[in-house]
Amino acid sequence: MDETKKILFKKTLLTSLLLIGISQLTICQNRTIIELTDNWKFKKGTNKEAFQPSFDDSKWEQVTVPHDWAIYGPFDKEIDKQMVAIIQNGEEIASEKTGRTGALPHIGEAWYRNQFILPELDKNKKVILLFEGAMSEPKVFLNGKKIGEWNYGYNYFYFDITDDLSKKGKNTLAVHLNNSPESSRWYPGAGLYRKVKIIIKNDVSIAQWGTFITTPYVTDTLAKVNIKTKVNGTGLNLVTDITDLNGNVINSGESSAIFGDEIEFNIPLKNPALWSPETPNLYKAVSKLYKNDTLVDIVETRFGVREIKYEANVGFSLNGVNRKFKGVCLHHDLGPLGTAINRSALKRQLLILKDMGVDAIRSSHNMPSFEQLELCDELGFMFLAESFDEWAQPKVKNGYNRFYQTDVEKDLVNLIHATRNHPCIVMWSSGNEVSDQWSAEGVKQAKRLQEIFHREDPTRPVTVGMDQVENTLANGFGAVLDIPGLNYRLHLYEDAYEKFPQAFILGSETASTVSSRGIYKFPVEKAAMKQYDDFQSSSYDLEYCSWSNVPDDDFVLQDDKPWVMGEFVWTGFDYLGEPTPYDEKWPSRSSYFGICDLAGIPKDRYYLYRSRWNKQEETLHILPHWNWEGREGEKTPVFVYSNYDSAELFVNGKSMGIQTKNNQSPQNRYRLMWMDVKYEPGTLKVIAFDKNGNPKAEKEIQTAGKPYQIVLQPDRTELKANGEDLSFVTVSVVDNKGIPCPTATDQLNFQVKGKGLFRAVCNGDPTSLEMFHEPTMKLFSGKLVVLVQSGKETGEIDLTVTGKGLKSEKLVLTAVP
Repeated sequence: MDETKKILFKKTLLTSLLLIGISQLTICQNRTIIELTDNWKFKKGTNKEAFQPSFDDSKWEQVTVPHDWAIYGPFDKEIDKQMVAIIQNGEEIASEKTGRTGALPHIGEAWYRNQFILPELDKNKKVILLFEGAMSEPKVFLNGKKIGEWNYGYNYFYFDITDDLSKKGKNTLAVHLNNSPESSRWYPGAGLYRKVKIIIKNDVSIAQWGTFITTPYVTDTLAKVNIKTKVNGTGLNLVTDITDLNGNVINSGESSAIFGDEIEFNIPLKNPALWSPETPNLYKAVSKLYKNDTLVDIVETRFGVREIKYEANVGFSLNGVNRKFKGVCLHHDLGPLGTAINRSALKRQLLILKDMGVDAIRSSHNMPSFEQLELCDELGFMFLAESFDEWAQPKVKNGYNRFYQTDVEKDLVNLIHATRNHPCIVMWSSGNEVSDQWSAEGVKQAKRLQEIFHREDPTRPVTVGMDQVENTLANGFGAVLDIPGLNYRLHLYEDAYEKFPQAFILGSETASTVSSRGIYKFPVEKAAMKQYDDFQSSSYDLEYCSWSNVPDDDFVLQDDKPWVMGEFVWTGFDYLGEPTPYDEKWPSRSSYFGICDLAGIPKDRYYLYRSRWNKQEETLHILPHWNWEGREGEKTPVFVYSNYDSAELFVNGKSMGIQTKNNQSPQNRYRLMWMDVKYEPGTLKVIAFDKNGNPKAEKEIQTAGKPYQIVLQPDRTELKANGEDLSFVTVSVVDNKGIPCPTATDQLNFQVKGKGLFRAVCNGDPTSLEMFHEPTMKLFSGKLVVLVQSGKETGEIDLTVTGKGLKSEKLVLTAVP
């Protein structure tokens, strides 16, 4: 195609797409990527004729993709009600579970339809249709013809649709989805919850996900960058430039030697800028494919230069430095947004975790989104990329076990090929607490899946999160893994270290401490599966599950055992579904495990982890709040989470004594605790000391009066005018002296005007049945979070929050280009 035709093609393509509402378009020389964001029609139900181009969808709901149809509710305990004994929880007798999958209407069939126009394409063009995730069992039709299907809702997949495109220009894409009951252990979401893209390229081109970049030799002065590129065609020449992110070329490689369908070469980098959580430096490989000196394709691939090692008795090293994972597990839902992927929501999560000192993420128990991996590359998080929660043996009736035998290899290949260039990924997981741990066949499957990972990516090790540790010690399951991952079972760490040949242990899932933000229960004591009449858990951080423990127990092993490689805490944020310990109690419908609540507001536990993990910032946090009308004169223990080893507590100026961290118990080692404080309203103050006894920091909290005024605190005041950017505004109330009211439950109302819209609201209460998309909600423990979304025009966005008897508050945000 000559330059004149190329320019004409681009202009025609852009005009055609704008006419039908395509909002994202990337045009590079010889390759065009289109995001099918707008112009989608959606209808829940069977609609058996909806695949036909002539089908009348005029009365269907118009939506944008990514889209989660179920997050709009309502909550209903009859949805996916399961009679089940949860083996992972040690249950032997089945009982009714009403909130296990979030009590949101994700069960059932639905259709999505989209009509798009492509200009007449050159006969040498190829068109790829890419789905980054579809929940679930998608069947895809184009112009009335079924072009393919894919069973696993968490995977990425694509089809070559070149021969199925309409010759007349307009194309009708229809996608059928089906979520079966009892197909998940948590809220899986529903719909086209990740992006859908069209890729137009030349027939002679670089294969989809065909670039594989590794750095097999890394020093401070020199790195070897190995690049393998799969190509389609003969007589080709590949030139790859390594650039910084500003496009400055650092070095280049060139080859026309094709072995099979692959071109490989090594490019040296002098004085490389290494990737790590502390220095997330990135490069770009710009691969240019030529045929007979004509440029036919360009693919840009971000990567990082880093070295990972796993050694017996040493554990994990990154760039030659031994370190332990300070990690958290994350489910894929984004609280009030459901599972619909949103980059700004993901970034907010990661920045909150970064401040806590987290340096690693485990995707649980599913394949991660591209956006999450891109952000982890950019912000500096190591990543444990997980694949499945089930193999051949079921945990739920209609789970992945139905597809395991036929699909597992292709699912893994897509995961690996699509994501293996991300420097953040330092480990793969082929499964989590799979029931196959028990059997000899399961040992064979563990080895088989690990070999698939090694074949497709020889550079990273593989783990499985094991909960049946005694069994895996006996049958060899744990011994075949690159990395034995232990989910809980702290009492078996020593046995596992002695008997497993790897000579190190990963805490692949730890703690499962439960708490409700701002809720405190008395007496204060350690307890497993403790329940209360209000279906909340105490934020003294001493309550846990029957199979798990409090954070301090893990801290001891992390600090005292060099062969323990670190931990991934369950979980960084609360998520929809799995409301343990209230699985059988309605209206509990979301988890209590989170270090942050469902709205993303840190719980007290956040500061316990921060005091250990964030070495750059000071931590000094007091709990509980100091509003206890009716408890005057009663013992109300006070805890302080701090990176300082000692502190003195004062109640209304009277000293309660100095506490110093010690080894009397795990709690005394990591927390400062005054167990005999008697409540009296007023001021609670703490002064922290350094190792020499010098005062270094102080903090106080006060008893608040009645709620008087609303306070708004946005995480950002400028939004991109792209129709999807978000500002998360924390809403609280204060008394007439400006003191926060920690027990307020006022009903608030939200109004957004200008160049944006009200997107959602969440208060973090795991028992609330108020819908996230309605512009009203009660405060929970004095706070909630409002999500304001930009439109596609620049200008001011006004948020006004009101409540009966409260002084209202207004916030002005700005949508910018």
